[in-house]
Amino acid sequence: MTVDDHPVFRGGVGAMLDTQGDMQLVAEASTGREAVDLFKVHRPQITLMDLRLPDISGLHALELIRQDFPDARVIVLTTYKGDAQALGALKAGACGYLLKSMLCTHMLDTIRAVHAGQRRIPPEIASEIAEHAGYDALTLREIEVLRCVAAGNANKMIADQLSIKEETVKGHVKNVLSKLGANDRTHAVTIAIRRGFLELH
Repeated sequence: MTVDDHPVFRGGVGAMLDTQGDMQLVAEASTGREAVDLFKVHRPQITLMDLRLPDISGLHALELIRQDFPDARVIVLTTYKGDAQALGALKAGACGYLLKSMLCTHMLDTIRAVHAGQRRIPPEIASEIAEHAGYDALTLREIEVLRCVAAGNANKMIADQLSIKEETVKGHVKNVLSKLGANDRTHAVTIAIRRGFLELH
């Protein structure tokens, strides 16, 4: 099953699968909720799931599917190389992780490997995860504060928006800089986007 909100992309993946004698596309979903519903009906052996979907995220859809079907084999598709996204997907139970730019060269091999019970992560993402393995992950609150920083807000405005004290905001910013190894707020935002903690909309 393919899960992606772009029909052209789903069509391209379907066309590649059609050329393979040992693969068959049983369902296509354009949203996360549709993916959860279609999974229950078709029980695909492999699901290719985009992380960015219009309703719920691919990560949430993956979690919902695996609640009912713990053996579900899901390969996450993304345009992001960041380790935070990859780690989140792997913790949620993804068996594979593919960058959309690699589909032509690695998709079929990855599907076969995951079907055979292996896990597949591209080397550049694996090295990104390894590089940051010693660092503490950002908390949800720290990510919220960083999102406000990225929007250009000063500490006082962030404190008002999140209904916390300005001192607390300063503490969170300090923790974020330390965890990301950033020199200043702008540097922290740049790192967070590269590693997938923040998304650019």
